[in-house]
Amino acid sequence: MIVGVLGPAGSYSDKAAKGWMEKQGISDSSSLLYYDDISDTFSAVIEGKTEIGIIPIENSIEGSVGITLDLLLDSDVTIIGEVVVPIEHCLLSKGKMDDIRVILSHPQALAQCRQFIRTHFRNVEIRTTGSTSHAAKLANEFEEMAAIASKESAEAYGLNILMPNIQDRKQNHTRFIAIRRTDSETGETNTEDACTHKTSIIAYIGNDKAGSLYELLGEFAKRDINLTRIESRPSKRSLGDYLFYIDLEGSTSDAIIKDALYHIESRVSMLKVLGSYNGYQLDS
Repeated sequence: MIVGVLGPAGSYSDKAAKGWMEKQGISDSSSLLYYDDISDTFSAVIEGKTEIGIIPIENSIEGSVGITLDLLLDSDVTIIGEVVVPIEHCLLSKGKMDDIRVILSHPQALAQCRQFIRTHFRNVEIRTTGSTSHAAKLANEFEEMAAIASKESAEAYGLNILMPNIQDRKQNHTRFIAIRRTDSETGETNTEDACTHKTSIIAYIGNDKAGSLYELLGEFAKRDINLTRIESRPSKRSLGDYLFYIDLEGSTSDAIIKDALYHIESRVSMLKVLGSYNGYQLDS
């Protein structure tokens, strides 16, 4: 099985992919292909270059990854699993603290360490990169450069950990999803130690009238279906026009979920079921 992931090696996406593969009982001989950004990882799945893509979708500090939400709407992919990874950002460099003139990292990581940077490196240049591991790879070139990345990145690129655990909130987790092309076939996955099935959908109400969202959510409430997440995102059609991304407990194979989605479909202009899947939590 070929799995596409945001690279290079040592990224949190890399860790998520390896953790998900282990939970599925996929052998170490499986190939990981690294991509420069999330869009390329999606494209690799859609074009059949990889069977699975592991994509970040949500962080406990900074919230959802907008490009992932947009691509889930626009792409013909199905979510087949999720894995939650604890995030421990470290300040990495070949040099010492006093040498640092530039700090590199992915925008999400920089945002998660905003107060740390403000406190310790107010006058340092900040540069964004495609991933935390890419930042570590670049920081290997000059002692005045530092990266905010994982301890795995320090090992991969020969950097010193100047300061560990530098994110502004110590409880920091990122949720990753495993996607495949909707028309592809995969074997059965291992559900041992998995949590309750979760289903993800996107709904576009379309008609702007009082009570529309209330009526949609009511279909879940009157069936005692628990919603684990609901988020609005601009439809990009006009200002104030929104899509709703909803995660709920249960599977589309459950009669009660089928019934709720059937009744919701008649209330909205568009309903996209992204998939039902199991989730895993990785250890630190």
